[in-house]
Amino acid sequence: MDENTYSNVALMVHQCEEYRNDLSSDRTTAMEYYDGEMTDTPADPGRSKVIKRSLRAAVKKVLPAMVRTILGNDEVVKFQPVGEEDEEACAQASDYINYVVLPESNGFNAIYDAIHDAARLRNGILSWQYKTENVVTFSRHTGLPEEEFVALAGDDDVEVIEHSPRPEIIETEEGPIEVVLHDCRIKRREEKKAPLSVCVPLEEFLIHPDATCIEDSPITGRKSRLKRSDLVSMGYDRETVEGLPAVGRDTEEEGERDDRRAKNYHFDGNDNIESALQEVDYYDLYVRTDKDGDGIAELRHMCFGGSVKEEHLLLDEECDDVPFADISIERRPHQWEGHSIADDVMEIQRIETVLLRETLDNIYWQNTPQPIFQNGKIKNPEAVFNPEFGRPIEVEGGVDVRAALGFNKVPFMAKESFAMLEYMDNELTDRTGISDASSGLAPDALQNMTAKATGLVEQAGVAQSELMARNIANGLKKYFRGLLRMVIRHQDVPRTVRLRGKWAKFDPRHWNADMDCIVNTGLGAGTRERDMIMMQQVIGLQEKILASMGADNPFVKPDNLYEAITKFVEAAGLRTPTLYFTEPDPQEIQAKLEAMRNQPNPEQLKAEAQIKIEEAKLASAQKAKQMEMVANASKEKAQMDADLKVKQAELEKESIARNEKLQNDAWKEGQRLAFEREKLLQERELKIMELEQQRELEMARMEREQQRAQAGDIGKAIERMTTAQPANTGQPA
Repeated sequence: MDENTYSNVALMVHQCEEYRNDLSSDRTTAMEYYDGEMTDTPADPGRSKVIKRSLRAAVKKVLPAMVRTILGNDEVVKFQPVGEEDEEACAQASDYINYVVLPESNGFNAIYDAIHDAARLRNGILSWQYKTENVVTFSRHTGLPEEEFVALAGDDDVEVIEHSPRPEIIETEEGPIEVVLHDCRIKRREEKKAPLSVCVPLEEFLIHPDATCIEDSPITGRKSRLKRSDLVSMGYDRETVEGLPAVGRDTEEEGERDDRRAKNYHFDGNDNIESALQEVDYYDLYVRTDKDGDGIAELRHMCFGGSVKEEHLLLDEECDDVPFADISIERRPHQWEGHSIADDVMEIQRIETVLLRETLDNIYWQNTPQPIFQNGKIKNPEAVFNPEFGRPIEVEGGVDVRAALGFNKVPFMAKESFAMLEYMDNELTDRTGISDASSGLAPDALQNMTAKATGLVEQAGVAQSELMARNIANGLKKYFRGLLRMVIRHQDVPRTVRLRGKWAKFDPRHWNADMDCIVNTGLGAGTRERDMIMMQQVIGLQEKILASMGADNPFVKPDNLYEAITKFVEAAGLRTPTLYFTEPDPQEIQAKLEAMRNQPNPEQLKAEAQIKIEEAKLASAQKAKQMEMVANASKEKAQMDADLKVKQAELEKESIARNEKLQNDAWKEGQRLAFEREKLLQERELKIMELEQQRELEMARMEREQQRAQAGDIGKAIERMTTAQPANTGQPA
């Protein structure tokens, strides 16, 4: 790079410093007003010196809402994919930046300080870097065994300063043995690497006056003061650092730095101190310059010590990102510098301070009136000048006391000042939009207002705070994208950390450095009660849809419900929702949905359960009825048994009487039957005799007829024989 380039860089640095010094007086005044030191509004001698801290009150009203809105959640930033392959990497990057890099780099404090600077001084500057530092530590070790001492002394980063071996007898299972123990003092050099986030003081920040943002500035950087020891620990050559000129005197820079540091002093080359503690101007610059002569200005990282000269150049390398981000609560179009609360409030604070001083002076006149007396008529004038309770004031004899002593009457005007102070407070609210609602205090907490008026006032305060939060979030996007690029560029090994109670492994080398991000501004800048009520309504509506249409409906998914629950927990002020609710697993949700499809409708299950309950109640009632019926049956059975015994006794009597009657009737019947049988036997015998006689008669008749028939047959046979005999032929027959 030629000498002309260094002169151009030096010229741009000079322009940046002039621009910074032009704004320095405004920032100094704003810091004084915030701290209650109004040098431009001196008090009259002998009068009230009170200062109305309107700026501090306004900042303290809106700052908590801003910090809670931006940093109140565990996930301050969420990275967005720029390609399909970035989905998993985005989730890992979000977790790693939120839970690991941001706390380790002191990011929360840096963001808070930047928001505070933006509210008071128009802009807050954030810077990030992967800090490499050589650290020297000393330690003493005693009683080291031989192998441990050898291992410790063999470390390349360890230098043994003192060493004292000593023999010692120790007891073992095999008996006492003599060993050599080592006492030593060592010096260890370590190279520590860690991410670092800082809020850059505005008197150290350099930006070109023509720039409207950091991205279009031809030069951006930081001019700070570092000790020579710090530069050596950063890795710069010691001889080069020793040759750098010590810090000079910059009146504007010194004034603003001293106001911010409460008049702290620093070491310079004129102080009689050792060289390692002397401070050096360190220029950390990011310059756009055409080094290769292709007509396009490339971004280069250049560092100078002492002054911007070629012989003081410490670093010159190409780079692809400017590690600075600026935030403002109110943007000014077409210029880099923002608008702060101090710009709107300082005039109001000056007027209110004067009014308050005059009001108090008027009250002082009322409480301590100016005495008027005739000289020589009062014997003890000190009683008038220094009054005491009960101390008399003596007058000359014959002098009218009322004529000798009186008091100057000053009209009481404080009540008019109170009305003016109230008017100026309203004017402050009109200018800034900051009110009790902006600080999270409900406007109807201190006075009676209608619900509609209360809502309008609160909505106005919340809207102003939300606008500030959005401007801050827009500035933080570059900061978080820079953190991601820094981690991807410098972390060259995977890292395992404990996250949400589990060990997770992160390897940023495979992430996309161009991923976009969204700063989580929470639910708004309103009160927690407002946010919680809103989320309760959302969750209630989600539950109704899930209950009526099932978990696989097109309107609400389980992930939506979990997000609503997370926002509700965050609105309640709890920073870690995962401690109370578990994030649903997509595979587990899908499995449950599949299982639910095969299950009956919940309403049907509910109806069936109700039916079972009714059946159980009915069965219980039936069982009770049965037990009652059994008890009644037992009673009836006992009664029936008793009645049966009585009846049986009666029946036995009747049976005996009946048996006796039956026996008599049977005997009589037997007698009758016997008589009839005898009679029948007799009739049978007579009948048999008659039949025998008839048979005999029939037999006799049949014999006679047989005989008669035989006689007829014989006659017929003789006749046939006679008829059938042939003529006599002389032959023998």
